[in-house]
Amino acid sequence: MKFDKQAVFTDLNFKLKEGSMTALLGPNGAGKTTLINVLMKMLTPTSGAFAFTQGARLGYVPQFRNIDVEYPLSIEAFIALNAPVIKTKKVKQAIKTQLEETNLYAIKNTRMGEASGGQKQRAYLAQTLLDNPNVIILDEATASLDPVAKDELMGLIKHLNEKHRITVLFVTHDVPLARKYMKDYLYLNNGSIEQGKMSQFEEAYE
Repeated sequence: MKFDKQAVFTDLNFKLKEGSMTALLGPNGAGKTTLINVLMKMLTPTSGAFAFTQGARLGYVPQFRNIDVEYPLSIEAFIALNAPVIKTKKVKQAIKTQLEETNLYAIKNTRMGEASGGQKQRAYLAQTLLDNPNVIILDEATASLDPVAKDELMGLIKHLNEKHRITVLFVTHDVPLARKYMKDYLYLNNGSIEQGKMSQFEEAYE
């Protein structure tokens, strides 16, 4: 990928296996966000090609975005923003399922503005899950969350991976968190990428 004549990265070559849990690591400015935008087809690579297996359905959870305390929608109504306008029985059941899946059902009537950071981020995850993805990209999704909320979110991601075999790509600077929950890594730096097992991620990279 090049912008003007400046190459962000060249000759990247990697594979994500179905059902894998992979951390995308690297210093600021290495091109992690650019790579995610390419994978999400928001950017077209300057050259080369990539492909997902037929039937891959991408879900995306962004970096934590705070919501104003006055925001009026309940957690349930917020999640339902990603559902069809006509709330059929099937749609209502899908919303309930995701509220339960993300441990939000008990507080579904809480206003989003009054929810904790971790609860808000799980609501974003629930929105994404309504699209029934089998690949989830977490783009710095745990940044700005406290340690308990980070573990809640990543515990959910691990559960989704184990129960539904959802493939996970987790963009993060938090190497200890990646070690705890991810099995593989991609390390992007100086325009190239390295792939390996998270348990063997070298301290020199941190």
